[in-house]
Amino acid sequence: MLKNDLFLKALKGETVERPPVWMMRQAGRYLPDFMKLKDKYDFFTRCRTPELATEITVMPIDQVGTDAAILFSDILVVPQAMQIDVEMRPGVGPWLPNPIRDTKSLDKVVVPNVYEELGYVYEAIKLTKEALNDRVPLIGFAGSPWTILCYCVQGQGSKNFDKAKEFCFTQPVLAHQLLQKITDTTIAYLKGKVEVGVDAVQVFDSWGGMLSPGDYQEFSWKYMQQIIDALKDEVPVIAFGKGCWFALDTMAKSGASALGVDWTCSPKNARYLTGGQITLQGNFDPSRLLSSPAEIKKMVKEMIDAFGKDRYIANLGHGILPNIPVENAIAFVEAVKEYKA
Repeated sequence: MLKNDLFLKALKGETVERPPVWMMRQAGRYLPDFMKLKDKYDFFTRCRTPELATEITVMPIDQVGTDAAILFSDILVVPQAMQIDVEMRPGVGPWLPNPIRDTKSLDKVVVPNVYEELGYVYEAIKLTKEALNDRVPLIGFAGSPWTILCYCVQGQGSKNFDKAKEFCFTQPVLAHQLLQKITDTTIAYLKGKVEVGVDAVQVFDSWGGMLSPGDYQEFSWKYMQQIIDALKDEVPVIAFGKGCWFALDTMAKSGASALGVDWTCSPKNARYLTGGQITLQGNFDPSRLLSSPAEIKKMVKEMIDAFGKDRYIANLGHGILPNIPVENAIAFVEAVKEYKA
C-alpha cells in the first residue's frame, strides 16, 4: 500500500488536498551525488547496472522530496535493443555511427525479445521498488517512435532533424516500417515494465514539435496512439509532446490519463484545448529554476492557481537543467507541498 498516492489520485482525476509534484530528469545531473557516479561510470553503464540505476532513481526522493520516482534510464536503450548501435559521446551526446537511411540498413533492425535485450531495466525496476518501500509510485518511460526515429536516422542530436524529416518525406514507406518496428518494441517494453511493477508510464515525444500539425498526425501521433491503446487498460499513461500544443485537442481524446504541457502553452490555453476534463502535467520553464527560491515559490503558486489544484500534476515543461542549484529544485517542490488554494 503506497504511503503517498497523490500522483496516482491526480492521474485518476480524484480530488486532492494539493497537486503532486515531480520533475522530468529529476534523477540526475543537477545532484552532486549523481555527478560523483557520473565521474566513475559511463552513461550506459549507469543505465545497464540495476544497482546504479536504483541508487540514482531514489536520490531525488531522499534529497528533493518529490511525490513520484521515475526510473533512471534513457530512451535510446530501445534502439540499442533493436540492434542499432548507440553511443553517448562526451561533448556530443547521442551518436549513432550507422544511421538508418535505406532498405539495407532498415532490414538489420529487429523487433527484439525485450526480456532478453532489456532485462537490466526490469531488474532495476524490481530493485527500485524494494528501495522505495512503497513511499511513492514509480514511473516507467519510453521515447515516442518519432523521437526515436529522429536519432536513428539523423545519427545524433540536431536543432532541426533535417535528415530525419527528409527520410520521412522522400521515403515514407521505409519511414513507416521503421516507426512500426519502434512502436511494436516500445509496446512490449512498456508492458514488461508494468509486469514488474511500475505504477504509471510516460511517453516522451521530445521532437514532436519539429513537425507541422499534419505531419505530426502522420509520423508521430498515430504511433503514440497505438502505444496508449495497448497500455491504457493496464496502467495510467502520460503523453508528453514538447512543442505540440497544436495536438492537445487530439491527445485529450486518446485515452491517456494525463498530458504533459511545456512552458510555451499557458495553463488557460492548455485547459481550453483539452476540454478541461483530463489531468495536465507541467509546465514550469526549467530555466526559471535559476530564479531566486522566493521568486520560484511565487511563480509556482501562480502556476497552480492557473491550472487548478485538481486534475493537475506540478512539473517542469521539460527536463531539469544541469546548472540548477539543488536548493532551487527543493524550493520548487516545497512550493507545491505548501500550496493552499
